Amino acid sequence: MNYVEIVNLVFSIIFGVYALMMLHFIVFGIIGVFAYKKYPKTDIKNKYGIIIPARNEELVVGNLIESIHKTDYPQDKLHIFVIAHNCTDKTAEVARALAKEGFAQVSVYEYNNPNECTMGYAFRHLFGRIEEDYGTQSYDGFFIFNADNIVEKNYFTKMNDAFEYYDHKYVVASFRNSKNFGSNVISGLYGMYFSLGCVCEFRGRNVCGCSTRIAGCGYVISSKIVENGWPYVTLTEDWEFSADQILSNNKIRYCDEAIFYDEQPTSFKVMWRQRVRWSRGHLLVLLSRVGDLIKALFSPHKKHKMSIWDILMNCLPFCLVLGFIGILQYILLAFSPLFGIDFMSVLLGDFEAHEWWYNILFNQGVAWGAIRSFVGSYIGMVLLAVIVFIVCRKRIFHVSFGMKVLISLVWPLFLMLQFPIDFVAMCSKGLGWKVIPHADATTIHSLDEKRKN
Repeated sequence: MNYVEIVNLVFSIIFGVYALMMLHFIVFGIIGVFAYKKYPKTDIKNKYGIIIPARNEELVVGNLIESIHKTDYPQDKLHIFVIAHNCTDKTAEVARALAKEGFAQVSVYEYNNPNECTMGYAFRHLFGRIEEDYGTQSYDGFFIFNADNIVEKNYFTKMNDAFEYYDHKYVVASFRNSKNFGSNVISGLYGMYFSLGCVCEFRGRNVCGCSTRIAGCGYVISSKIVENGWPYVTLTEDWEFSADQILSNNKIRYCDEAIFYDEQPTSFKVMWRQRVRWSRGHLLVLLSRVGDLIKALFSPHKKHKMSIWDILMNCLPFCLVLGFIGILQYILLAFSPLFGIDFMSVLLGDFEAHEWWYNILFNQGVAWGAIRSFVGSYIGMVLLAVIVFIVCRKRIFHVSFGMKVLISLVWPLFLMLQFPIDFVAMCSKGLGWKVIPHADATTIHSLDEKRKN
């Protein structure tokens, strides 16, 4: 073999090994398209605290509280806690005004500290106040929401079934839908991102008994988890929390029948800012937890090894790794003239190989092979979006057919944008949490009207 054949063989092996490391993603995805776990009904009605962090959310926090009031779960078993965190509007006043007799109790706290601006700080302060005023252990569990969420009428009933099924042991996540899915392409792409995660990630893992992860909000935890307070205050406290739960021999389960909605960004600027923050947070979690996760894989005292492996792979910057490997391959191939081989012939396919495997893998040229891979990936991701729209056709009912087509066609570009986002996140320092504006007026009543139509 000559230099070029050796380089391409080595990188083919590297790409193949990396693909095998991620193979379970495909397996779980296929299972999730066709199956999900249902939970038996229970007559036990647990008592829950509902955590709502809010920063300048006066336009939307009332819609969440109203949707909670309209659920079919016994209202005397629900206690809403709103933490108005660094607010400069009337969020606290709006929340207090919705404390209605006969409905879930509403308690509002205010916390102002510009040096503690991530949502985790709001949780930490609020759980401390709940412990002082009510006792965290007087509740069976706590639901975590964002102020822009709204919930379906049977949400707490379905989540309570799952929570009781697991004997309060595991965290339970729910289906994250979008209340402004069809507002424009940006919000639609976000909606696809979360719907696809529920269908192709959460459902399959749950069916197979593997832990899934927390995706921001819409989950319930046992009160025992916060008996000593809330310690997670990073940019992406959900990933940090997920990793630690699995390291603690716990699992994060999923209830597909419990649906909540949130508001997605509608501008490219806000989308970019939020995704860079997410990516930076993932990298920080990886750096802080990678050693513990690798040790746990080989520890005889740790359970759920597949769950540990899965969260470790989830934390890896997938696009950065693939991009780095691909760029390194092309850099090494650029040295081919030093070995008497024309670089352009390698790229375009005029290179005469000595080995049969090279003709199979690279006989059309490395550059043309990359183009074929791009086209194949693009088509595959479009088809994946179509599959999600079909599987979730009864849930994504408030989006026009034309918008669904447009979202499906742009979806691959939304995913490919992750490479520059990861690169910016890796190079950025001092990224802070910034407010994501929420002003969508959708209520559970207006969603019901759209569903009827």
